Amino acid sequence: MVFTVRCTAIYWQSIVDKHPVMAQRLEDVRATLSEPNEIRQSVSDANVLLFYRPDETRLVCAVARKLNGDGFLITAYPTDKMKNGETVWPK
Repeated sequence: MVFTVRCTAIYWQSIVDKHPVMAQRLEDVRATLSEPNEIRQSVSDANVLLFYRPDETRLVCAVARKLNGDGFLITAYPTDKMKNGETVWPK
C-alpha cells in the first residue's frame, strides 16, 4: 500500500487556517504518513485513509486520499481517539 502523498504549501496553509494547532506540526504530519502506528479506511470513502501516530499527549491524524496510485493530503489534526473504520495496517 505504498503511495506518495502530496500537499502544496498553499494547501498546507489552508489546513493550518482550519486547524491552527498544526501550524508548527508539518514534520509530525510527515512522520505520521511515513511511519504510522495504524491506518484506517474511511467509513464514507474507500479511497480515503486515516493515518495515526501518537505524539507527547495525543494522536496526530493525517487524512489522505489515494486515487490511481497517487495521493494527496486532505487534512491533519490532533485527536484523542481514532475514528471508526476498518484497520488496514497495524504496526
